[in-house]
Amino acid sequence: MDHQARLHRLLLEFERRKIDALLVTHLPNVRYLCGFTGGAGILLAGHRSVFFTDGRYSEQARSEVHGARVVIGKGPTLATAARQISRTRIVRLGIEADRLTVAMCSQLATELGKGIKLVPVTGVIETLRMIKQPAEIEAIRDAVNLAARLFRPLLRGIHPGVPETTVAARLEYMARRAGAQAMSFETIVASGPRSALPHGIASTAPIARNGFVVLDYGVILNGYCSDMTRTVYAGKAGEEERALYRAVLEAQLAAITAVTPGSPAGEVDEAARSVLKRARLAKFFTHSTGHGVGLEVHELPRLAARQEQVLQPGMVVTVEPGVYLPGRCGIRIEDMVLVTERGFEVLTPATKDLLEL
Repeated sequence: MDHQARLHRLLLEFERRKIDALLVTHLPNVRYLCGFTGGAGILLAGHRSVFFTDGRYSEQARSEVHGARVVIGKGPTLATAARQISRTRIVRLGIEADRLTVAMCSQLATELGKGIKLVPVTGVIETLRMIKQPAEIEAIRDAVNLAARLFRPLLRGIHPGVPETTVAARLEYMARRAGAQAMSFETIVASGPRSALPHGIASTAPIARNGFVVLDYGVILNGYCSDMTRTVYAGKAGEEERALYRAVLEAQLAAITAVTPGSPAGEVDEAARSVLKRARLAKFFTHSTGHGVGLEVHELPRLAARQEQVLQPGMVVTVEPGVYLPGRCGIRIEDMVLVTERGFEVLTPATKDLLEL
């Protein structure tokens, strides 16, 4: 990964934001800019960048950090950073306003004194992260493929009466055995009436007989996340269930087709909703159509109503419309999609046929 180039792109934003340096405290942003993968660290991004951490990460920081001087402090890292910054010529210090707590801001202001003004900054690094470099795309592709390879083996363990948590545990065990660093988020396994919960984290409820099972999961590989959802049927689906599934799949395919460079993100969301509106199901689609994925499983851009962010080549997004009928059932189908120079590439290779178990 070219961390120097990333830092350079960030520095170009400083004049517009009217800051001399940016204190980066959100760890995925720290990793993006300098390569540090540990659990505690702060980056002072500027023309002479400095990375601060404590003694637990001294060796890791010295081997991983690129483009910044490493300072190993004693005590809280924020205090260490503030003491160092107070000795510089920085007058206007940008802070990640949506990442620091009120207590942290207060501590920072106290440590810095009156000579340095804190300037709230939001989204500047996250905006840079939207467009993935080729190496990032390959890392994401590897994570997507690993997760997709688990889908068919996972189905063999899904039977009526098996607890949802057992299905989730088996999936996570297989993921670790296959080389995943971790899951991207808490695994969703929701069956029968629970499938109507968009975020139905696996529970002790048994897999229902004759009902949909929503499987939403992802893995982290080399620091990058994947995210996929497939909905299967435990038993023999009736015509009504098949019609619901067809409507969601048609909405998802329409939304994927709308993923084109130069188009507003909101148009992807509208493409899915238009299909479900014709099927009289739009009111049961209760979340946005998708989101960016990278070092975090939820990143910019958002594929939601009235979102004006223009899609650009190199963005990686999810496309995941769903229909949720309270107390009855739910269906969601999700792929990860790369925005290309001429259109899109669906990264998720798993089948989207309605599978009956």
